[in-house]
Amino acid sequence: MAINLKNKVAIVTGGTRGIGEKVVEKLVSGGANVIINYVNSAKKAEELVNRLNLEGGSAIAVQANISKIKDIKKLFDIAIETYGKVDILINNAGIMITKPIDQVTEEDFDIQFLTNAKGTYFAIQEAFHRLAKGGRIINISTSVNGNMLPTYSVYAGTEGAVEQFTR
Repeated sequence: MAINLKNKVAIVTGGTRGIGEKVVEKLVSGGANVIINYVNSAKKAEELVNRLNLEGGSAIAVQANISKIKDIKKLFDIAIETYGKVDILINNAGIMITKPIDQVTEEDFDIQFLTNAKGTYFAIQEAFHRLAKGGRIINISTSVNGNMLPTYSVYAGTEGAVEQFTR
């Protein structure tokens, strides 16, 4: 099903691989201008941008760690400087550290909550202030079933928070 997103501007956090990459491709194929957010995968981000732009799309890559509010603001600033507005925020970035509960460190816990919960929350807040009229926020999360909980305990908690933000 074709979607018409001509003249729409979308930010996709965690947009360089997996679900994020597929979302970016779909948005660009629908005519959207897309800001592809990444933290560490600069080469992958630039390869994706080059491929999409060669195919006639419009995309840029922006390095920003969404666990940091200043980086979230930078992401929106660059989007607005480049395209004049933001219509769509897709919160896709997430970290999943899978360890048995007795092996999870404070650092493991913090990095997951900072990215998955804090990052999503403050990206929503920034979007609240800066999305164009009629804009949309889409939060993507992965379900964790009970069979996975022994090693997904922290991740499951962050996903519960995102679910509540979305409601």
